[in-house]
Amino acid sequence: MTIYVIRRLLLIIPTLFMVTILVFLLSHFIPGDAIDILAAELEQVTGEQVDREMVAHLLGLDMPIHEQYGRWVGNIILHGDFGTSLRSQYSVGGEIAARVPVTFELGILAIIIGAIIAIPIGILSAIRQDTLADYVGRSFSIVMISVPVFWVATIVMIYPSIWWGWSPPMELIPFIKDPMGNLGMFLLPAFIMGLGMTGGTMRMVRTTMLEVLRQDYIRTAWAKGLKERVVIFRHGLKNAMMPVVTIMGYQLPLILGGSVIIEQIFCLPGMGRLMLQSLNQRDYPVVSALNLIMSAFVMFVNLAVDMTYAFLDPRVRYT
Repeated sequence: MTIYVIRRLLLIIPTLFMVTILVFLLSHFIPGDAIDILAAELEQVTGEQVDREMVAHLLGLDMPIHEQYGRWVGNIILHGDFGTSLRSQYSVGGEIAARVPVTFELGILAIIIGAIIAIPIGILSAIRQDTLADYVGRSFSIVMISVPVFWVATIVMIYPSIWWGWSPPMELIPFIKDPMGNLGMFLLPAFIMGLGMTGGTMRMVRTTMLEVLRQDYIRTAWAKGLKERVVIFRHGLKNAMMPVVTIMGYQLPLILGGSVIIEQIFCLPGMGRLMLQSLNQRDYPVVSALNLIMSAFVMFVNLAVDMTYAFLDPRVRYT
C-alpha cells in the first residue's frame, strides 16, 4: 500500500507540470485582451488616452509567452507564489486563500446533504423493489437529474422575495463571529447543490444494493435468521458502497465547478465567484492559479477514493 501511494504521488508531479502548461496557455487564449480592458477603464476614469504598451510593460505582459510561463512556474516552485492579480494588485495566493473556506464549506455541506437524502432513498428502493416506495424513489431521482440546479437556485432567490419579501443574506457571515448565522447562510445553497447530486447517487445506491442483496452470503445471513437491519447495514451496505464512493469522489470536482453558478446567485465570495470575475476581467494570474489548484485537488481526490476501496473491501490490495 505504501509503495503504491508513493508511486501515485510521484506520478502527480509530471501530471501537474503538464497541467501548468495547459492552464497557462488556455487562460491567455481567452477571447479579449486584458491590456485593452484595463486601458479602456483607465481612459474612462482619467478621460485621457492611455499608452497600451506602457500598461503591458507595467503588468509584465509584453514579455514572450514562454518567458511569462517560466517566471510564473518558477515563482510557484521556488516561493509558492502564484503571482499578483492584474486588477487588484493583491497576491493571488492571498485572494484564493481567503475564498477557499467559503467554497469548501459549501461543498462539504452539499455532499453531506446529498448523501443524507440519496443513500436512504436508494436503500429503500432496493429492499422494496417494484413497490410504491421504489417507484417514488426512482421518480425522485429522475426529477433531480433532469432539473438544472441553477434554475432551482434562481427560482428560490426570486419568488420568495416577490411573494413574502424574504431573500437570503447577501453579505458573508463569518463562522467565528456567528456560527449559527454562518450555517444558516450556507444551508440553502448547499441544499440546492446537494439535491443536484442526489439523482445519480440514489440510482447507484439502488443498483449496487440490488446486486449485493442477490449474493450468496446475503442469502446465508437471511437463512441464519438475522434481522433485516443487520443484514442490510452490516453485511450489504458496506459492500455496496464502493461504486457509490467512486460517484461521490467524482462529484467533488463538480462541486467546485457548480459553485461558480451557486456562489454568483447567492453572492457567496468563494472560489467559483472569483473564477467568474477573473474570467470576465481577463485576470490571467488568478484564472491560471485557480485552474491549477482545482486540477491538483481532483488528483488528490482520486487518490483518496482509491484508498477508500481498500478500507471498504479487504480483498482490494495495492502493490
